[in-house]
Amino acid sequence: MSRGGEMVYIPDDSDFSSFKDQCESLEGWHCRYNKAGVTVWSQGQEESCAVQKIKTRISCKDVPAETLYDVLHDTRYRKKWDSNMIETYDIGRLTVNADVGYYSWKCPSPLKNRDFVTLRSWLPLGNDYMIINYSVKHPKYPPRKDFVRAVSLQTGYLIKANGASACILYYLTQVDPRGSLPKWVVNRVSQFVAPKAMKKIYKAGLKYPEWKRKHDPSYKPWVYPEQNTLPSVSLAELSVQHADSLENIDETGLPEDHLSTSDHEA
Repeated sequence: MSRGGEMVYIPDDSDFSSFKDQCESLEGWHCRYNKAGVTVWSQGQEESCAVQKIKTRISCKDVPAETLYDVLHDTRYRKKWDSNMIETYDIGRLTVNADVGYYSWKCPSPLKNRDFVTLRSWLPLGNDYMIINYSVKHPKYPPRKDFVRAVSLQTGYLIKANGASACILYYLTQVDPRGSLPKWVVNRVSQFVAPKAMKKIYKAGLKYPEWKRKHDPSYKPWVYPEQNTLPSVSLAELSVQHADSLENIDETGLPEDHLSTSDHEA
């Protein structure tokens, strides 16, 4: 997403418009999974290539678009539903609709766990909402020995209202995992990992209103910027995270039969 590949910048309306078009377009996308209201597509790369672009769509009944938008912003609530997450926190704010954050997650055993530092930006657009990110470097948050630092080239959500009390969620991601992965991992992402993740978000949306009523219900800094108490971060502190500057590990020889049963669930 970074223009020219070098300068860190905050996405503008044209970036959000382009992201929305990618989510809604079917041209050049290959359907990999379509079951129980969840569809997964991939684009443009051979199956053996790790840096695939993956797009997922789910229809969420009984979850208004603004509720799902809150779910995807609320880091306190994420700890309740995202079982793959190890740790997440906001590092600092750039503008009223952009910040820098950290996220680490558990990869299916026996793969090494990954983490990111990303610049995230968001845009409410009428009844629709978008959140997009890409990887950056922050001098105080270098790669850690216990994780492989992965690179988000472009990742984001489009939430489209579908009436007053339902929505459609798109998740689009292109990530360099910094590792030569076995082909079974690439296949598993589209057949198991992505559908399971979308169903988790949907269920989280159903449960969020009740949870939020008990946990600081008026606190939504992503909606009310005046509530944001994060320290300010300057763009000058950041640089684009290039994949080729990071460790690249070879995990192609790891066998599929070591996966735990939970990794097989769709």
